[in-house]
Amino acid sequence: MTVLLLVLAVCATLLAGVVLAAVLDRALPELAGTLSRQRIETEAPDRMNRDLAPAFYLALAAVGLSVVPFAPGLALIDSPVGVVIWGTCEALTIIVVFLHGWSPNAPFPLIGAYRYAAIGLPVMLPSMFVLIAAALPAESLSLVAIVDSQREVWNVLRQPLGLPLFLVVALTLTLRGPMDFADAADIAGGTSAEDSGAGRALWQVARLAMLVSASAVAATVFLGGPLGPVLPGPVWLWVKTAALMAVLVWLGNRVARTTPSRMLTILWVVLLPLSFADLIISGVVAL
Repeated sequence: MTVLLLVLAVCATLLAGVVLAAVLDRALPELAGTLSRQRIETEAPDRMNRDLAPAFYLALAAVGLSVVPFAPGLALIDSPVGVVIWGTCEALTIIVVFLHGWSPNAPFPLIGAYRYAAIGLPVMLPSMFVLIAAALPAESLSLVAIVDSQREVWNVLRQPLGLPLFLVVALTLTLRGPMDFADAADIAGGTSAEDSGAGRALWQVARLAMLVSASAVAATVFLGGPLGPVLPGPVWLWVKTAALMAVLVWLGNRVARTTPSRMLTILWVVLLPLSFADLIISGVVAL
């Protein structure tokens, strides 16, 4: 019975979160219009990867959300390596976006795919460092244990660098704003340049679902997840997740995107050392 309730909680959170994200992103009219259009194909597309990429993207968002506890001690996938599962979802997202750009057999989508791979791979290193730093006080890679370790002090206070750095990772996973090198306007929509009809709508829904999942993980790791006074645990998780979704949408709309070469420099020269410093500081504090 508990498992069934947790499955329903994950599905309801994804569904409600996608609707909220579409409202925040003002994407509902575009989604409705896209669904009503006929799919147009390029010459000799890779149809299997074209159809599977959005489905895999959506599935990764669902798996990532499954390791998030909706109440203290209650997660659909209560794994001792929940951080590793989420890290796997991050890494596979790069592959899924690349396949999405590869499948149309067209230049702009392929350029977007290669650009995203070049940016996405170094982003995984700051993500690894900040998540390990957050796991140190819990002495566990389980998200349930990480939540329990925040009963007195949230990780956002213990590790003030962690949340901002993870938001950069979330922007990358959801193809937003300064980290949108896959579907950017300067390459005519990138991996989505040749998308149309229901396939384009499903890709946009999957992006919104990943926004929900990444925000929920951030709320869990840095803001105590379901911990909070008066209100039930799931409500606290939803409130914190919605707040972070709003922040990510705002950042995506307000922060300009730089060139890929300059962003790579920022990642290697600025963000990676900061994330490593966050790990060292957290390790010293944990001792």
